[in-house]
Amino acid sequence: MNVQVENLEKNMAKLTVTVDAAELDKAITKAYNKQKNSISIPGFRKGKVPQHMVEKMYGAEIFYEDAANIIMQDTYPKAYDESGLDIVSQPKIDITQLEKGKEFIYTAEVAVKPEVKLGKYKGVSVTKVDTKVTATEVNNTIKAELERNARLVTKTGKAAKGDTTVIDFEGFVDGEAFEGGKGENYDLELGSGSFIPGFEDQLVGHKAGEDVEVEVTFPEDYQAKDLAGKAAVFKCHIHEVKGKDVPKLDEEYVSDHTEFETVEDYKASVKERLENNKKTEGRRAQEDEAIAKIVEDSEMEIPDAMLDYQVENMINDFANNMAQQGLSLQQYMQFTGMTMDAFRNQVRPDALSRTQSSLVLEAIAKAENIEASDAEVDAKLEEMSKQYGMELEQLKNLVGENEKESMKKDIAIEKAVELVMDNVKETAKKKTTKKADAEEGNSDSAESEDE
Repeated sequence: MNVQVENLEKNMAKLTVTVDAAELDKAITKAYNKQKNSISIPGFRKGKVPQHMVEKMYGAEIFYEDAANIIMQDTYPKAYDESGLDIVSQPKIDITQLEKGKEFIYTAEVAVKPEVKLGKYKGVSVTKVDTKVTATEVNNTIKAELERNARLVTKTGKAAKGDTTVIDFEGFVDGEAFEGGKGENYDLELGSGSFIPGFEDQLVGHKAGEDVEVEVTFPEDYQAKDLAGKAAVFKCHIHEVKGKDVPKLDEEYVSDHTEFETVEDYKASVKERLENNKKTEGRRAQEDEAIAKIVEDSEMEIPDAMLDYQVENMINDFANNMAQQGLSLQQYMQFTGMTMDAFRNQVRPDALSRTQSSLVLEAIAKAENIEASDAEVDAKLEEMSKQYGMELEQLKNLVGENEKESMKKDIAIEKAVELVMDNVKETAKKKTTKKADAEEGNSDSAESEDE
């Protein structure tokens, strides 16, 4: 195998991979062996037709696609390593020569991690964080916790917003059921906005045992062309309607649901937790603000392929999270009216921000010679073993060198963030108008009243 590297514009590169003709012949034979049991020719039993006979009847090209895939799966990882490039995208493959008896040649166009020209990263100004907690915030938090501890109890009356309906549903367009539009025993909280606009509203006012036809219209730019702009009917059967039985805040509740005995102690703990949360969220907000300013003051050219790769990773993560909630990505798109193109465009700014942030932090770590020690990796592994409930040695045996290198990179980035934050300058939030001053004064008054 021979690999040639050509640097392209905008941090792109092309790998030209040449594989010996003998290796192509071997791959074609592997492809034949993979397919032979499904090949039928009169006079031969299935699986017994000789390779040369198949190629004579159908042409050698019959095995080319599988053979090419076999070779590329084997050679691309090696070409990746041999290129010496820091590749940050999936390859765009183009086969330039594929013919029996000749060398197999293909190209892989890839994005290369861009160089970063760092701007100022020490002494960055960030907004000072206010960690004060009002009585109103405490009361609202407790109210929300009481709601979460509410029991769902079966209702005999009509469903209202906030109730949960257990439904079967199936979607139809022009009287025909469409793929991905069916669900059974689905818990749907009315007013949650989980489904396409208008869907949940049409279940309000109905009782358990009723069949309801929900009418919605798919957006004109809907991802499935056969559904775009069309009216749909979801035939729903309501198995059950459940309402919330919210507990009262008293000593009995506190004793049963918390580690405290009195309402006063419980409220004090909630206030302390909110203060800690504000500190944590404030620190995170300051980190985001500082890194955003460093990004703005730095220079880098991010190739589109690198950004596309990050977008797809984020969509895959989202799809996995949705699957854990019992919804496929396709169903989510249908119920929200979102198209994949619109979803990608929605995700893209966040993908760009993540990519830029990661690049500048890696550059800071490199500029400051920040590295992760083996001891720090071991400490991280010990933390993970406790999190997963595994023996430390068992986890170490499962973690390979590549994973350890990735952990070292993550630890170095964390240390780079610490360096940035150790050197920030806090500034008070600017009051830009008299109206803002007046609103702040009213807020202070309200806080005093709450307290």
